[in-house]
Amino acid sequence: MDSDNDSSSDHSEASLGEDEEWLAELQRIRENSYYTTDLDARGSHSYIQNMTDEDWEELGRDISNSTRLVSLNTGAGALNDHKMASLFRDLTESSSIRIMELYDNGLSVVGVRSMVPFLQHANNLTKLDLSHNNFQSEGFNVLFRALRDSPIKILYCASCGIDSIEIDANFIPPNLIWLYLRQNSISTDGCRELAKLLQGEDATLTQLHLERNKIDDDGVEILVDVLRNNKSLTTLDLLENDGISDQGQIQLLKLVNDISCIKATLQSNHTLRKLHVKYDTDPSNELELGEIIQGQIAIATGINERSGSDTKLAGREKVIHTQLNSERRAQLCRQQGVDHSVFSDIDPLHLPEVLSLIARRNGQGELYVALSSTIIALFSTMNRERCIQLRREYHAAIAARHRAIAAEHETKVEELDNELATIKETTLAIAASEVRSQNNVHSQSNKRRRT
Repeated sequence: MDSDNDSSSDHSEASLGEDEEWLAELQRIRENSYYTTDLDARGSHSYIQNMTDEDWEELGRDISNSTRLVSLNTGAGALNDHKMASLFRDLTESSSIRIMELYDNGLSVVGVRSMVPFLQHANNLTKLDLSHNNFQSEGFNVLFRALRDSPIKILYCASCGIDSIEIDANFIPPNLIWLYLRQNSISTDGCRELAKLLQGEDATLTQLHLERNKIDDDGVEILVDVLRNNKSLTTLDLLENDGISDQGQIQLLKLVNDISCIKATLQSNHTLRKLHVKYDTDPSNELELGEIIQGQIAIATGINERSGSDTKLAGREKVIHTQLNSERRAQLCRQQGVDHSVFSDIDPLHLPEVLSLIARRNGQGELYVALSSTIIALFSTMNRERCIQLRREYHAAIAARHRAIAAEHETKVEELDNELATIKETTLAIAASEVRSQNNVHSQSNKRRRT
């Protein structure tokens, strides 16, 4: 019995200590102290659960006036729609807050609307976490429009009941780089709207997380179409979207490594470094097609990652690694429905260089396979004659260019010779004139002496 009383006493003392520390923290914020840059106001703390509407309103005023507070965490059940209205009644701006966490509060669109004035005037807010709320599509659309001119870079809206999205091209946050929409109900229409964030040379998004949504092959097709020309997105996560079939995965594979021809490989997406579609649910089973495709996607995105920002290098490496490797190319051709030889894309004139590259990078075995495929092209009379003709035309074209350049220079030399001759004649004429003038002076001087 005594031990129970002691335990209860210890708990009360600990709770009292937490309350006192919380009050001291509030005082430091009110005084704009250098020592308080982060405020932990999560709902797991007892003092947060005991706050009245007036307490929340006062906290909002103090935060708005602070120029030191950088991070505010009011997640984990600290708030609801009513408390949000109290907190943001006077918290309508901030010059210091960079991180705000409001996750797991059960907020509806009403709660989101309460914070719109703050979002429009939070000059340094770069990260906002609203995951595990219930503001649904309407709330997300309100939120996104409110962030139009915001410096926001990272936005978490996982598990918020979002099924439809409306993105106005004129209301896209200009600095947004990470968007987390995991575990919602986004489908094809949502993908069509999200594609607007990936269009154009000024696209900023680098990470898009869409795990556990309702995306199918049609949604994948929309994303693939926009990502063919996108140069910003490095991570696309589509894990556990059960509507994506093997055909949808093949579309994603072709996005990062189109094997249909060498030109297509070079023009594939070389920016994506992480592209996830499905988990291997049972590693002990024989590999299924989807898992094989995932492996091929991982190889292509791995080349992108190792190549850094050098997309030309990534394209060349994909050609060498897949187009010029018979086994890898055969597997990719089966998956992508390609049935012609890679050597049909290569001019016979360049075959020796290509074969040399195959030997250096893929080994003698691959060289033998390549020779078996190209021996006729290499040594047939027709192709040999064509190669010689092409080489002759090449050198003849160079000779013609040199003759044209020589003729141009000869004309220039002639012009310069004429200019030099003119200068020489002018100089001689001036010298002769000076001699005549001096002779006249001497003649007149002699006449005066005789007289």
